[in-house]
Amino acid sequence: MRANGRRLAEVAAMLRENIKVGVTTRHLDRLAEERVRSMGAHPSFKGYQPPGTPPYPGTLCTSVNAEVIHGIPNDRPLESGDVLSVDMGLHYGGYHADMAFTVVLGEPEPRIAQLLDATRQSLYVGIAQASPGQRIGDIGHSIESTIKPHQLGIVRQFVGHGIGRALHERPSVPNYGKAKTGDLLKPGMCIAIEPMVTLGTWKTKILQDGWTVVTTDSSIAAHFEHTIAITENGPEILTRLDEVDQTMTMDPIIR
Repeated sequence: MRANGRRLAEVAAMLRENIKVGVTTRHLDRLAEERVRSMGAHPSFKGYQPPGTPPYPGTLCTSVNAEVIHGIPNDRPLESGDVLSVDMGLHYGGYHADMAFTVVLGEPEPRIAQLLDATRQSLYVGIAQASPGQRIGDIGHSIESTIKPHQLGIVRQFVGHGIGRALHERPSVPNYGKAKTGDLLKPGMCIAIEPMVTLGTWKTKILQDGWTVVTTDSSIAAHFEHTIAITENGPEILTRLDEVDQTMTMDPIIR
């Protein structure tokens, strides 16, 4: 899990260098797949097919503006002002890693900058609760408590999850909830914590492609995610490069 997390963080760092105005999300998707396969790994998302859905066609989920998650890469060039969330997974040696980040192309409006900053902050606040003896509800409660003062919407239909030999495992990890409730966190568990936050409503809908999740009021959304190991010494962020500070790899603003 540690090795896969570092591999995926390398992919994320490469993508951040290539996200710019005029680039298409399909191009980013090709770059990601090439890098993942060059490692001898496989994209976790490509061909993924939960019951009742078509196989997912991409390596990345590239969600733009009102798209919250699961946006399918396409040929529209990115424009200044776009808010892009990139979600990615990698499978190697029988284990998965999963992470996401959101960027703004160009100078962000103050409210959008606040959305990204608050969402990113809530991820790390949630991670801080991921220690043995804590409960899943402690993570969700801390994320919710961080977001609410900003009058932002917390998506409820989609949540974080356990991860390991399967991309999605128990337990579910909501971004809201009551402290001291839910499954007990124990050493050896791995979970993906991923707050999804909007400028407006928390309500979402799925488009006709069977995948893309959008806000029902067309408000902008942000999404940050890390894969976390629960250890005796507390939470360990697996999806980051050892030699790069996590605050740099998750910096939400592209200028």
